[in-house]
Amino acid sequence: MQADTHSEDTMTRDAYGLAFQGGFDSTVRLLLARGAFSERAREVAQSAWSRGWERLEQLRDERFVLTWVNAIALNLYRNVLRSEMAYQALPKLYSNPNVNVAAIDVARILKICRPDDRRLLEQQLSGASVEEIATKRGETAAAVRLRLHRARRAARKGIELSTDRRLRGTPRGSLGRFLRHELANSVL
Repeated sequence: MQADTHSEDTMTRDAYGLAFQGGFDSTVRLLLARGAFSERAREVAQSAWSRGWERLEQLRDERFVLTWVNAIALNLYRNVLRSEMAYQALPKLYSNPNVNVAAIDVARILKICRPDDRRLLEQQLSGASVEEIATKRGETAAAVRLRLHRARRAARKGIELSTDRRLRGTPRGSLGRFLRHELANSVL
């Protein structure tokens, strides 16, 4: 229902109040038709009519107050949808939470190593100290530390080579530099 009051240029506050009483439900129905949930439609309609009240001097023809407020409501609803999409909850991932990704990486690294290096690294990964490994191998602790250092360096080099082969098809850029940097500074 549009207001019937006439003024020289702008709608009066009283006429706008009457238009609100007659048009609020229409604005809510419009938003419901656009997919808004009931509570959200009422909130957005209320905001649109409030914004119209604040900017009543911008209304050019009081006969179109409902159309004007409905346009405001649609714009507000679109803004709400955009902001909600930016903050959507992440979907639940259906994977086995017991997957040990580190074990997969370690297996991949050990597969690259030479057999002697692999045995040495496996002993260290199983928790043996350098001294225990040296005793079992009949070597000095310094020799075992040096062999472990060389084994890790060889493993790192093997990973770099396999990564370079995979990245060869990609353009030279920050991804390749980043991965090479990460591998060079990794634990191995």
